Amino acid sequence: MAPSLCAICKTERAYIKRPKNHAKLCKECFIRVFEDEIHHTITSSKLFYPGEKVAIGASGGKDSTVLASVLKTLNERHGYGLDLVLLSIDEGITGYRDDSLKTVMNNAVQYGMPLKIVGYKELYDWTMDEVVQTIGKKGNCTYCGVFRRQALDRGAKMLGIKHVVTGHNADDVAETVMMNLLRADLSRLSRSTSIVTGDDRSEVKRSKPLKYSYEKEIVLYAFHKKLEYFSTECIYSPEAFRGSARSLIKQLEKVRPSAILDIVRSGEDMARLVPGESPSSCACKGQKAAAAAPVDDDIGGCGSTNGRTPGGEMAAMDKQLRDNEEYAELEVDVAKAISKSKQGGEETKKELPIRSGSGPSKGGRQVLGQCKRCGYMSSQEICQACTLLEGLNKNRPQIQI
Repeated sequence: MAPSLCAICKTERAYIKRPKNHAKLCKECFIRVFEDEIHHTITSSKLFYPGEKVAIGASGGKDSTVLASVLKTLNERHGYGLDLVLLSIDEGITGYRDDSLKTVMNNAVQYGMPLKIVGYKELYDWTMDEVVQTIGKKGNCTYCGVFRRQALDRGAKMLGIKHVVTGHNADDVAETVMMNLLRADLSRLSRSTSIVTGDDRSEVKRSKPLKYSYEKEIVLYAFHKKLEYFSTECIYSPEAFRGSARSLIKQLEKVRPSAILDIVRSGEDMARLVPGESPSSCACKGQKAAAAAPVDDDIGGCGSTNGRTPGGEMAAMDKQLRDNEEYAELEVDVAKAISKSKQGGEETKKELPIRSGSGPSKGGRQVLGQCKRCGYMSSQEICQACTLLEGLNKNRPQIQI
């Protein structure tokens, strides 16, 4: 049997089968289309402006390493005019983070980027080793996640930077969507699916250029580009709930390769049910990136419909119903569940609130403000980091003199 040719260039032998859509590509075309899709996400979502100083959240892992490499490449290729800096967080995990930081330092030299390292001990007077010794392994991921998000903001502020990019990929976003659906937390769903968190009024905004990139393709890119990254998992137990969501999504992906992007897009659509929510997806509206024009119809871009299997008859039927005014009276606003009852012969309507994981919600999106204690952005008067620190400090062993 003759070897398959690359679906893009039609000349080179195909060595890679894309996990996203099973397209067969040669090494060079895979690298190029992977970079072009991220470029399309960046430009269509208008993530950057010329001359902007951007901090890359660098952990030494595959995602942040690929993000740094791709941004450096695209910045030079397309003239973004970005000033890129690596920002790494030292959680204080012996045998894990101290080793991965060596990889980050090597990347800083290889990519010619300045590096800033900020530690939990410096910011909170706690290391994760000390946190685990105090509370145990159960629930420690909650502390680490809250502290790390705020540490990125604090580190960026030290550098005078207002934009941090992170290596969250499509798998990460799909897992978060699934977790929030299982919690019935619509408000959090709207924030987690957004490609940008915060805006020009925020002290620091965060964005996810790899939002539509599959984890498996990130690994393939790192392998074929021969990038150096740290692959050891955290020595503390991963969050059980996220692990369950991850396992479920991996099973779905085996049956339907587009399942990850389908979940991401579904999360984006459901997030729009939150009153006042603005679009949080790539602005391509399902169209293919211009840079990917030579690609066949079954090879899609950043979460576009071309990157998934077609909706088929159900999608066509849905469009037909929406376009037909005859069915207008039958449409239902799913953001408002309306119960009807008759009292005294008259029909009355009652609006039911949208539920969230913590009970009935007013349905509006939470407004970002500032924590009264530390001054960093929070939707509550006291941010999660300060609340967690208060509990830790109460349990800290007292030194007797």
